Amino acid sequence: MSVPTTALSAARRAGELAELRDRDTPVDLVVIGGGITGAGIALDAASRGLETVLLEAHDLAFGTSRWSSKLAHGGLRYLATGNIGIARRSAVERGIMLERTAPHLVRPLAQVVPVFRDTPPLGAVLPGLGFLAGTVLSRLAGTRADRLPGARILSAGKVARYVPGVRRRGLEFGHLNWDCQLIDDARLVTAVARTAAGHGARVITRARVLEATGTRVTVRDEFGGGGGESSDDDEFTISARAVVSATGVWAGQTTPGVRVRPSRGTHLVVRAAALGDPVGALTVPVPGETNRFCFALPAEFGRLHVGLTDVDAPGPVPDVPEATEDEIDFLLDVVNRALETGLTREDVLGTFAGLRPLVDSGDGNTADLSREHAVLTSDNGLITITGGKLTEYRLMAEQAVDLVVGRTGVAAGPCRTADLPLIGAPGHPEVARPTPVSGGGRLPASLVARYGQEAAAVVSESLLDRPLEKVADGLDVTRAEFSYAVTHEGALTVGDILDRRSRIGLVHTDRAAAEPTAREALAASPGSATPPPDPLPL
Repeated sequence: MSVPTTALSAARRAGELAELRDRDTPVDLVVIGGGITGAGIALDAASRGLETVLLEAHDLAFGTSRWSSKLAHGGLRYLATGNIGIARRSAVERGIMLERTAPHLVRPLAQVVPVFRDTPPLGAVLPGLGFLAGTVLSRLAGTRADRLPGARILSAGKVARYVPGVRRRGLEFGHLNWDCQLIDDARLVTAVARTAAGHGARVITRARVLEATGTRVTVRDEFGGGGGESSDDDEFTISARAVVSATGVWAGQTTPGVRVRPSRGTHLVVRAAALGDPVGALTVPVPGETNRFCFALPAEFGRLHVGLTDVDAPGPVPDVPEATEDEIDFLLDVVNRALETGLTREDVLGTFAGLRPLVDSGDGNTADLSREHAVLTSDNGLITITGGKLTEYRLMAEQAVDLVVGRTGVAAGPCRTADLPLIGAPGHPEVARPTPVSGGGRLPASLVARYGQEAAAVVSESLLDRPLEKVADGLDVTRAEFSYAVTHEGALTVGDILDRRSRIGLVHTDRAAAEPTAREALAASPGSATPPPDPLPL
């Protein structure tokens, strides 16, 4: 079996760790953090020719980058607050993903705001005006109407076609807007990291940075040689010309003096059938607010994600944030205002919560804090990047690498990432000639939706028999995908497979049903040791 250069595996990880332990010369750049920002920096740097190492204490997308609303949005909210800069940049970056770098992972999404007879006059008008401004911004950003249609008014009947579960009593019309949705945020992180690996970056998970300066990091191998127990022998030092911390809400732990004010965003997981299997996102204004909405967003596996909150989350930062009872009640209350049959606690299959890494300005509610990112340099030379939005990850990475190049003088080419297809996208060299499926069978649409032009290779490279068989009843994920997660996507544990390479783990009963296949995939991979438990299993 030929392994493409983008493949991440336990064997590759072990080999690269051994090289770094024995190395006595500095690499060009060490990136701390395997979320979307860290992965983006690794890709930008490696594609410019920098020798790059990415270190992540847990797994790719373990933190905030897997807990978003899965939107690649055009910054519409920021127009309303007067932050035209973020809105414009978000619209440009959304267009780059949609049309060039990740069209296999980013899809147009209809957003519908129903207007009822009892909707206040301002609430009936403002969404339409905002959507119109968003359309103008989209066109100015270069996104064509055939890729992302413009806003318009819907009749009551057409609102119900998009969201069959909408309340019909008093429904007068609706506002329609088109934004973009990710097939999955953690899958985007994995694609970016693998593309970086294809350009030579060393992407090493379960490698915790214990201490960092601008030219040196002390690392502990958390995998412990595969046995799940690390020791002092697993600690070593890497020298670098520059070190960038992209640790999000943990930035203050890595870089003393950096102030991050986490804000918790919570989502509920419900069956899509509860809202009549909507084909668009139901968007419901939060009472008493002019610029906040709750959404019911279509998701994989016949689910909807209902979100989201914006709650101050001071105190120690947990590895896995949890939704509170008040947040669950709040989300149900808001979305039920627009539903024919309201959701109850019994409809909630699961929840997930993430922490936004907001740069602390010292005042204001978290909902009012800027979503701007910040690039800071500490006295010891460590560069820290935090804040920002997922949609702007590529731009944030470009700015961070520009700073590295300017400070170190290391030879580097220009930034290429605005036109660099991610693995699975049209134009990426590893998918130019995909391997046919054995026997000429048809690939499942869901597999193609997740892997793009890599889909046939996922099946042909499977180490499990019956590759197109589902991992469990009712779950539209194949056994081949679990195998590929281990052999090509760097999954080292059951949690990596179920909670990040797929989102099966969001519903506990589904997780239990799929776990035997995940263990089978780990056991089948050559070079995989006995996997340690997740730090905080879901």
